Amino acid sequence: MTNKRYDLEDRTAEFTKAVIFHFQKLPKNTINIELISQGIRAAGSVGANYIEANEAESKKDFAHRIRICRKEAKESRYWLNLIKSANPEA
Repeated sequence: MTNKRYDLEDRTAEFTKAVIFHFQKLPKNTINIELISQGIRAAGSVGANYIEANEAESKKDFAHRIRICRKEAKESRYWLNLIKSANPEA
């Protein structure tokens, strides 16, 4: 059994950085510019909302913000899939 530390603030920041790094490699064309913009917003929102959840004033507020994180993570997956479809060679 390992003692792994799961710090979601760090992990969500690393996720956003990885998305940005990947998107920087893509060609800059009309389609990619829009998809990249939306993808970075969604990816960054996951971590930003998690930080907000940690500062929640109640358990209900915490749960609500965590649900927003989950929705943003799903949205990130959506934009990543579109980027993949628009750039099959990448």
